[in-house]
Amino acid sequence: MMLAAAETHGFLSPTGVEILFALVGLATLGAAVMAVTTKQLVHAALWLVVALGGLAVEYLLLTAEFIAWVQVLIYVGSVVVLLLFGLMLTKAPIGRSPDADSGNRWVALSVAIAAAGSLVWMVVDAFRTTWIDLDGPAQGSTQVAGQILFRHWVLPFEALSVLLLAALVGAIVLSRKDAKDPEGKS
Repeated sequence: MMLAAAETHGFLSPTGVEILFALVGLATLGAAVMAVTTKQLVHAALWLVVALGGLAVEYLLLTAEFIAWVQVLIYVGSVVVLLLFGLMLTKAPIGRSPDADSGNRWVALSVAIAAAGSLVWMVVDAFRTTWIDLDGPAQGSTQVAGQILFRHWVLPFEALSVLLLAALVGAIVLSRKDAKDPEGKS
């Protein structure tokens, strides 16, 4: 009888992986909150690196190694570098930026809490009885992810690459000095 009770999985008997998943999730949430609340743009980008890295760790804990490395290479390696590159080329202020605060913090906070609450409610309702079997076959393997990516998600994937290219070209255009203005002011 005790053996059968020990083998059942419940909410009150989390495994080490589930505890680590929750701890990394809390750290990722903290980094995400810091990314959107800091008044320094470069610090926000660096907190974004921590948050996206935490998501990669979450994917590793879900045995989705390929998705974790894509997260690191594409988002941490490319998007954040592109963001920092754009900040440098557009001569954005490095220190505190008074323009970054619009004065609508309470409205933004209430909308964010409402959106987060409804998202959590929908996800919990949709996956209430679903458990991921970490001891079974790997669902995040390269073969499975590649089949899903190239069957269903190839168009959004390519659209994202065009969007990143447009952002890079836009940053370069904004950073170019006008030939008529020797100081670079418009």
